[in-house]
Amino acid sequence: MYNLGHAGLTYWSPNINVVRDPRWGRALEMPGEDPFVAGTYASNYVRGLQDIEGTENFTDLNSRPLKVGACCKHLAAYDVDNWLGVDRLHFDARVHEQDMVETFLPPFEMCVRDGDVVSVMCSYNKINGIPACADTKLLKDTVRGEWDLHGYIVSDCDSIEVMIDNQKWLNDKPEDTVSQALKAGLDLDCMGSYPKYMGNAVVQGKAREDLIDKALINLYVVLMRLGLFDGNPSLKSLGLDNVCHKDHIELATEAAREGIVLLKNEKETLPLDPKKYNVLALVGPHANATEAMIGNYKGIPCQYTSPINAFSAYAKVKYAMGCGDILCKNESFISEALDATAEEADATIIFVGLDQTVEAEYKDRVNLNLPSYQPQLIQQVSKVSKGPVILVVMSAGGVDISFAKNDSKIKAILWAGYPGERGGQAIADVIFGKYNPGDKHL
Repeated sequence: MYNLGHAGLTYWSPNINVVRDPRWGRALEMPGEDPFVAGTYASNYVRGLQDIEGTENFTDLNSRPLKVGACCKHLAAYDVDNWLGVDRLHFDARVHEQDMVETFLPPFEMCVRDGDVVSVMCSYNKINGIPACADTKLLKDTVRGEWDLHGYIVSDCDSIEVMIDNQKWLNDKPEDTVSQALKAGLDLDCMGSYPKYMGNAVVQGKAREDLIDKALINLYVVLMRLGLFDGNPSLKSLGLDNVCHKDHIELATEAAREGIVLLKNEKETLPLDPKKYNVLALVGPHANATEAMIGNYKGIPCQYTSPINAFSAYAKVKYAMGCGDILCKNESFISEALDATAEEADATIIFVGLDQTVEAEYKDRVNLNLPSYQPQLIQQVSKVSKGPVILVVMSAGGVDISFAKNDSKIKAILWAGYPGERGGQAIADVIFGKYNPGDKHL
């Protein structure tokens, strides 16, 4: 029953930390640098996941049925993974109270108060010397007390062992650590520290059984609201055909289109007229992107539409990668791109950017530069192109493309983020005018 323990109805999403530095490797998971935007995103994301139609106005929120259980993470002041020897397991965020109240906490407060999320995850890092998952003021007093959480608080995975082994919290004594985490309001330990050490903590008089009971109540109430004690789940028959319905594929396309930002459009180069542009050169490490478009913590896509797939429906496509991969360390590949561009292309579209080899969990960047020879690829291809050059950037964190903005041969620039499985189609639709990008920064 319930996939024999291999699946459940609780989701560790959304990720709503404020991005204070675009070089942070997990920027691709976050809604951005604005606390209000992050909070609005969080509350709407959660209501979309959790709400069951007709139950939104329940007066007793602890009994309101749930479709699934969402989790807002990671509380709090977490925006570094591994930067020049500073990693998230040892990081102590020194944060002024005003900055906590105005910047780092609002997304989580909106998630709990407005979204009524059933779970909040605390982060690995310390905040002003105290591990987030052992901070009574943060967890018990603020999240459960002031914000009135109807659910449970969970640690990021292995956080308690991190407190013991990496942060040397409470003199490396695991019974003291689990006891303090429990007192602080941590209901659920991801991994095995609670079952490993809590029994001894109780025997030694360091952990109170009534606090364990409260934690279990917080957990089991959520399970009851999810219907996990009511027999087989009502939606158990949903399968691949339901997930990959044409309406859902179109929604993926729509989301990708709406996420594209127009950064430059000289002399109204865009949209291109398909009657005038019969041959296109598609160049760059993302010109044939598939998996890179869906970022990290990804599911199995219904179908990929790469840029090459999508643009081939509009015109004849000549393709050259121009780089061995995103890292673009071999300059010799650029000559292939020059040949593809110079011969007969009516327009050239260059696809560059980042992927998870450059920005990812536990992988922060040290600068805002495009990797290695990507700038040279852009400049050399632009120089020989006979028609307009359009630059498309796929990334999460910002990159410095000021050289391209000031290049007179590059007529248009689009930022596409990581646009998802239908990203290629969305980019082609924007470039050929099927969709007018609502996001512009000219």
